[in-house]
Amino acid sequence: VKADWVPAGGSPVKKFDRNVPKKPAVPLRTDHPVMGIQSEKNFINTNAADVIMGVAKKPKPIYVDKRTGDKHDLEPSGLVPKYINKKDYGVTPEYICKRNEEIKKAQEEYDHYIQENLKKAAMKRVSDEEREAILQGLKKNWEEVHKEFQSLSVFIDSIPKKIRKQRLEEEMKQLEHYIGVIEKHKIIYIANNA
Repeated sequence: VKADWVPAGGSPVKKFDRNVPKKPAVPLRTDHPVMGIQSEKNFINTNAADVIMGVAKKPKPIYVDKRTGDKHDLEPSGLVPKYINKKDYGVTPEYICKRNEEIKKAQEEYDHYIQENLKKAAMKRVSDEEREAILQGLKKNWEEVHKEFQSLSVFIDSIPKKIRKQRLEEEMKQLEHYIGVIEKHKIIYIANNA
């Protein structure tokens, strides 16, 4: 007797038996069906009671888009306002509230930083004595530059002499501008560089 052959990943193979029927046999011509079996159920009354007691089905909402009568479902069309019936409709999402709080906090920190810098860079008023000393110093510097300008030769024939004359003229012009500004304004403020 030989053992049943087993495939690599499965169960043993069953032997084929030709005598075992697979389907029930076909009834013979002489066989008659069982007669006289009747149900006690009254199908007419049962169906009538089901219809009377049942809830009426609502028609499916549709819309017609053409004059030829093409019908389509109403719900996926976007014509039904289904989102406004949600519980959280119109409520600001939580992530936006958090982001707004972060923005507000950052703005407050920035304003605080700006206020501190403004306090550090607060303006200091120059006293009258200091203003007068600055004005006298500028006038003295202008006189020195003017004296140097007067000592230049009458004939300016070389490039270094021209450059020196232009430099002295620019210095005198700048000093005259500063003197005019200080004489014009009685009250002067200087930023504190702390």
